[in-house]
Amino acid sequence: MRRFSLAVVRQRRAIIVLSVLLCAVSIFAMLNVRVNYDLASYLPKDAPSTKAMGLVGDDVPNLKVYVPGVSLSQAVNAKAAIAASPHVKRVLWLDDTMDLRGRPEETIPEEALVPWYQEGGALYQVAIDSTDYTTGYSDIKGLFPDAIMAGDAANQATVISVSMREVARIIPFILPIVIFILLFATRHWFEPVLFLLSILVAILLNEGSNVFLGSVSFITRASSAVLQLAVSIDYAIFLLHRFGECREKGMDNQSAMVEAMVLSAPAVAASAMTTLFGFLALTLMDFGLGKDMGFVLAKGILFSYLTVMVFLPALAISAAKWIDKTAHRSFMPRFQKFSGVVIKRGLPLSIILIILMVPAYLGQKSNTFLYGSGGMHAPGSRVKYEAQEIERMFGRSQQMLLMVPQGDLARVSELGEKLKATQHITGVVSYPTEVGLGIPPEVIPADALAQLRSGGYDRLILAADTPEEGEEAFRLVESVRSIAASYFGDTYRLIGENVVNLDLKNTITKDNTEVLLGGIIAIGVILLLTFRSLSVPFILLLVIQGAIWINLSLPYFFGQELNYIGYEIVSSVQLGATVDYGILLTQRYLEARRRMEKREAAQYALSMSTGSILPPAFILASAGLLLGRISSNGVISQMGTILGRGALISAVMVLVVLPNLLIICDGLIKKTTRIRRESALL
Repeated sequence: MRRFSLAVVRQRRAIIVLSVLLCAVSIFAMLNVRVNYDLASYLPKDAPSTKAMGLVGDDVPNLKVYVPGVSLSQAVNAKAAIAASPHVKRVLWLDDTMDLRGRPEETIPEEALVPWYQEGGALYQVAIDSTDYTTGYSDIKGLFPDAIMAGDAANQATVISVSMREVARIIPFILPIVIFILLFATRHWFEPVLFLLSILVAILLNEGSNVFLGSVSFITRASSAVLQLAVSIDYAIFLLHRFGECREKGMDNQSAMVEAMVLSAPAVAASAMTTLFGFLALTLMDFGLGKDMGFVLAKGILFSYLTVMVFLPALAISAAKWIDKTAHRSFMPRFQKFSGVVIKRGLPLSIILIILMVPAYLGQKSNTFLYGSGGMHAPGSRVKYEAQEIERMFGRSQQMLLMVPQGDLARVSELGEKLKATQHITGVVSYPTEVGLGIPPEVIPADALAQLRSGGYDRLILAADTPEEGEEAFRLVESVRSIAASYFGDTYRLIGENVVNLDLKNTITKDNTEVLLGGIIAIGVILLLTFRSLSVPFILLLVIQGAIWINLSLPYFFGQELNYIGYEIVSSVQLGATVDYGILLTQRYLEARRRMEKREAAQYALSMSTGSILPPAFILASAGLLLGRISSNGVISQMGTILGRGALISAVMVLVVLPNLLIICDGLIKKTTRIRRESALL
């Protein structure tokens, strides 16, 4: 490490120039990274709805459009106008189920009219081109400004229009808070500038290198930079603190930086590795979004580590004069009284928090989860309001498309009758219901036939009165699949928003155990190698995992629905990002324990560590809570809020519970650590 540090110090000008050039290239590359907003595209290729989607393309209605203030004749013209829009693939309305030409409204049966026409307005089922939801949605809004729209395409279009705008909004909010926190953590006004410049370089390199991935998810794009800043800025703090300590000992700038790099390398590497593997655990998910976000965040940590150990030393030496000119007194308290109170009186609170882990574990497993695009929006958002208005007028309505091998129309008719008798199915449209068994397909116009038979499959369009997700909706999907399988085995295909959401649920929840165990095992091994102890990794993981359980159980106890994607991501991010707090305090404790009694060592470690733990905890909490406050995307907003809250809970657990656990387990730690050291020497 010393040889590497010397090389960095000697080549500092070349490193700064190269870093600037790489940042310029990265900014250009960022513009060519495609953002993917379709959660369904991250399902495994063997998921049932993925197979079905490959057959139907954009034929399935994904948007409900209610046009107010039109008569039946005007509604026919409105349908034609919507169908003529370039990004509209198909429009279904009342005239697809019966001939309306010259027919007075009063002669139409009410049960036929109600699903399509209410309160003087018409409701259309529209299939929007999935490659451009935003334009298709906007085109219809341009045709009918008063139109109310709901469905997957509306959800996606809204997400696309606001997500990237919100990314730009959060940076001006978070930077002043980060700078304010860093000023408390440092003794030079200029040091926060160095911290932010080094992490900015890392963020640009990470975002630019995404061009090699082709695309990233909107969740990754919206949150990766903020999370990278929040979880890795403490690496820069570690290094510059050591640099300042070495300069105070009388070393010249270059020698001080070489020594600082050598001394801080183990702590920075351990912190980076635990966070890195916490993120990499997400790549164990079969759900592709986990791989996408896990890889990008892990890559970001690697870039942060490299910039802190290469770019920041070169920059700090070049800016040493500015650092000296901007010295100020320390604003950070010494925390001696706080540490004394925790050690003397914190045991009862520690026991309470440990006991709370049990109901917290059970509570976080009992949350009510959301899986699909409907959970992307806040309850008071415009898109939610419009969905509720359509539901108020027409009731709940979900469409599914069931495709069965073409040819046996008698069996298709029998299947349709069976489905009609199924609870929550309100309508079935198929060749037998619309044309009849006695009329050959050859005499049917091609456009009409394509809705009922295409690509070697007969089609049954099912209407259901369930929401897009939830137990009721998922039970119906499973019932339809079971009935279809009883007639056509595994040759049928079923697609619909509720079908996709069920596959999302099955895929994501199946990943939970693998991601959890993968992260715990990987981080546990790093802790084992770092401390050479069999007991310390268990203690640290218990404290941080307990904080995660408490954090994720709060939505259950407060009766809130939780986006499962955010739940999965927060579990890994909180584990990887906040275990650093425990590492720092435990290292101080073990060092002090060589010369102090256990309670004295715990108090000393706490007083020395609190000032280093609170700044990154407050930065992560601020970044998360601001992300939650600013973003109108339900997944991103909730993920930010829970992660920000989790950072504070982890800090409390480390600062209150961990010191007392170290005291209680001191004998065990001493025995297991000594055994580990002895075995390491053999």
